Amino acid sequence: MILRQLLRTLAVNFRSILTVTAAGTTTLFLYLLFVSPLTYLAKVSVLPPENAPKLGLGTLLQGGDISSLMSGGQNINSQLYAELMKSRTALEYVVKKNNLLDYYDVETMTAGTAKLFKDLNIEVTKEGLLKLWVPVSTGYFQRYSDEKEKYKQLASDVSLSFLEVLDSLNKTRLVSKAQKAREYIETQLAVTKTQLDSAEQKLSYFQKSNKSISLPDQMRAAIESAAKVKGEIVNTEITIGILSKNLTPDHPNLLALKSKLTELKDQYKKFESGNNDFLLSFTNAPELAIRLADLTREVKILNEVYLFLQQQFYKEKIQENKETSTIEILDPPQLPEREIAPRTIYSTLLGMVFIFIIVLGYYFSKDMNMIKYLKQRYERIT
Repeated sequence: MILRQLLRTLAVNFRSILTVTAAGTTTLFLYLLFVSPLTYLAKVSVLPPENAPKLGLGTLLQGGDISSLMSGGQNINSQLYAELMKSRTALEYVVKKNNLLDYYDVETMTAGTAKLFKDLNIEVTKEGLLKLWVPVSTGYFQRYSDEKEKYKQLASDVSLSFLEVLDSLNKTRLVSKAQKAREYIETQLAVTKTQLDSAEQKLSYFQKSNKSISLPDQMRAAIESAAKVKGEIVNTEITIGILSKNLTPDHPNLLALKSKLTELKDQYKKFESGNNDFLLSFTNAPELAIRLADLTREVKILNEVYLFLQQQFYKEKIQENKETSTIEILDPPQLPEREIAPRTIYSTLLGMVFIFIIVLGYYFSKDMNMIKYLKQRYERIT
């Protein structure tokens, strides 16, 4: 019934519907072609940050950077890159750098950052690739004006500014971690140096007082091995001290280090208790030899620790003063060649369909009201 009436309305009012639809479509086309603002964007793509190696004591004791582990065993990921660029600091930087208060026609930084945040588009793909763009629109009647070129440039500049501030924020983060690690290591280095000087003096005095007692080869081997294990114990304790400031007590990396520390301590006890099948126990040595072994072992342990701390200190100092970029850009921003909106032909055809439906609906509603009116009048007469 409704479909039949709809077809009847179309047949009866075809010329009027067609005329109004054509007029509306032409008006829309002319608006899109001459009046409508043009929108440009310059997409950028940033490669996902490389994950740092899993936290391992062997890697760390061989010279790995402590600061790279302070975030929990991996570098910042793409999702956090995205959150950094949404931060107030990043938004304010981009607004100031590109004078967006004038573009948005607002007076306060709060209003400017709010509008930029609304326009900001960030996508993180499943592969970790980060894509960013900000649409920039011209004023009315700009299609055939040279003014549109400055908006193309603005779209590119805004995207570039986000890359700049991302690099700056990420660099600040890395420098801050390196600085914390360097300051902690610097303190431990000073303490260890004092202890080492004292231990060396004690060893030297003992050797002079006792006519430079020599140790058996087997005892020297035990001291070397014990010193290495004890050095690893102290180094691991220092690393735990640094990481504990940034990680929760139940973090897997921290638990792994604590577990490794327990194993090392158990291993070291074997040297003292004589439970090692290959090396001479310290308890089985003559009294003077035991004293000499203790002093020699202490010097060697502190030497191991001091070398480790010194190596880490310079690594963190280099990281603290790095000026290189911390992000890898896959696709830098380029000047847009053409606008992304309006899509004149597509929008005109789509608009034509909507105009046709609206006009047809108007005439259909009008006919239905007329039928309803005639039916009511007929019922009153009868």
